Amino acid sequence: MKKLSLLLTCLMLGLYSSGQEKDQNDIQEQGVSLVVLGNVQDGGSPHIGCNKVCCSALFKKPDPDRKVVALGLVDHENEKRYLFEATPDLTSQKKHLKEYGKPANSETPDGIFLTHAHIGHYSGLMYLGKEAMNADSTPVYAMPKMKEFLKNHGPWSQLVSNSNILIKDLFDEQRVELTPQISVTPFKVPHRDEYSETVGYRIEGPKKTALFIPDIDKWNKWEKDIVAEIKKVDYAFLDATFFDAKEINNRDISEIPHPFVIESMNNFKDLTANEKAKIFFIHFNHTNPLLDHQSEEYMKVLKAGFNVANIRDVFKL
Repeated sequence: MKKLSLLLTCLMLGLYSSGQEKDQNDIQEQGVSLVVLGNVQDGGSPHIGCNKVCCSALFKKPDPDRKVVALGLVDHENEKRYLFEATPDLTSQKKHLKEYGKPANSETPDGIFLTHAHIGHYSGLMYLGKEAMNADSTPVYAMPKMKEFLKNHGPWSQLVSNSNILIKDLFDEQRVELTPQISVTPFKVPHRDEYSETVGYRIEGPKKTALFIPDIDKWNKWEKDIVAEIKKVDYAFLDATFFDAKEINNRDISEIPHPFVIESMNNFKDLTANEKAKIFFIHFNHTNPLLDHQSEEYMKVLKAGFNVANIRDVFKL
């Protein structure tokens, strides 16, 4: 039975992944590519202080694919690379992005887009400072409140004053054209905004568009209809921090400021098969069974017609 189960799992994964490239060596050096550089929640996996089964083996033998959530955007023809999120794994993710397709000459991306000021999404900027890379004016795209936070609070303000980073202004729903082939539009979403706004991004290539929302409180708290937004794009990378109540000791999931996977699947259940196939769950807490490709929950998501974003997945835009 175990062999049969494994065979079925492999077949399902093969069907699910047929629409995207899985290996950087397969990437053609043309057009625009979006690559998954990480899919884990801010605290990483294994998680600090974790004594659960999901972490124990990883402390002894870390999985190099367990990286905090980030996307890379590559315009092969214009030789431009952009990073979405500056995570604690920035060092390896930046190198990974540099080597996609035709290797870039620069060690830094042509721009870094931040979603908000929680540790997994901006703290990697520290590696651009004088203690590490001492970068020269790396463009960092930030919303107004995020910009003020970086400029006026140490140690981030030192990155600005030393010209390690150059902050580029972003505004809600204002499109930014990066090259003749790609543009990015930020939009606000509800979340814990202690130090900055929280945004998602609409990432447009010459042929396809992706939605990136790694953090949001609940879909019904957003002024927009997530179902309608999914229908407008080709890919949707959506917050899937927790799968169900088991991860939080069966507390009321309505009180937790994230859309649980089971909530999202129910919310999206009436979508057509083609619309469901656009959805890639991402940003997994260390307890989330979707990190385990052999789990029942992982297979449940695939069988329902949805997808799980995995590191090194590549999508043509």
